[in-house]
Amino acid sequence: MAGLRLTRESILDGTLHASVRALLGPGARFATDTERAAQVRTILARAPRPGRIWVFAFGSLIWNPAIHFVERRTARIYGFHRQFCLWSRAGRGSPERPGLMLSLESGGSCTGVAYRLERRAAATELDVLWRREMFTMSYRPVWTTARTPRGPEPVIAFSANREHERYAPGLEDEVIARYLATGAGPMGRCCDYLFDTVEHLRQLGIRDRRLESLEARVRALGAIAPQALPLRPEAG
Repeated sequence: MAGLRLTRESILDGTLHASVRALLGPGARFATDTERAAQVRTILARAPRPGRIWVFAFGSLIWNPAIHFVERRTARIYGFHRQFCLWSRAGRGSPERPGLMLSLESGGSCTGVAYRLERRAAATELDVLWRREMFTMSYRPVWTTARTPRGPEPVIAFSANREHERYAPGLEDEVIARYLATGAGPMGRCCDYLFDTVEHLRQLGIRDRRLESLEARVRALGAIAPQALPLRPEAG
C-alpha cells in the first residue's frame, strides 16, 4: 500500500494533497488557498516577537521537517502533551485500515524540537507547513513558549482541533496500540510513525515513557491481522 513520500516536493507539487483527496472523497472538507494564506498572515501578525518565528515539533516534524530553517534546538512546552488523538485515513491509514496520529492535547508538558525560520522566509516556510499540517484543518495552531537550552522562545505549536471529525479523544492505550499496529495507507504503516518518533526522541536524549510503552505494546501486536479488529464508528 505504501508508495507516497511526504517531502517538500510532494507538498508543493500537489501529489500529497491529491492522494488525500482521492482517499477521503468529495465529501471531505479541505482548506482553500485563501484560507491558508489568511491563517498564515494571522499567525504572523500575532507573533509575540515579530521577526523571530519558531515552530515546535512533537512528531514527524522532528525527523522529517520538510521546511527550511536556520536553527534547531531541543525544547519543552508546558500546558500541552503528546497524544494519539487524530484518526488517519489518508496518510499512514486508509478507510479500510485507519490509524492514529499525534497531536497536542491540553495539560502537562511536551519535549520536542523547535525550528527557527529565517525572518525573510518565514511566510514562505509557514505556507509549506500549513499545506502539510493544516490541509484538513484538524489542528489548531497556537503561540506558546518553549523552554530551550539557550532560553525561552515563542513557538507555533499545533494542538488538536476538538471540533474536527478526525478528533478521537479519550482512547485507551490498548485501543491506540491496536490501531497503530494495523493502520496503513499510501505513506506506509502507522506503526512506523510511532517507531520513528520514539527512535528520534531517543537520539535527542528525550524520553517519552508513554510512547515507549505504546511502542512495546505495538511490537507485541505485530502479528495481529487487521481483520481481527472491529472498527469504531469514528474511524469508518
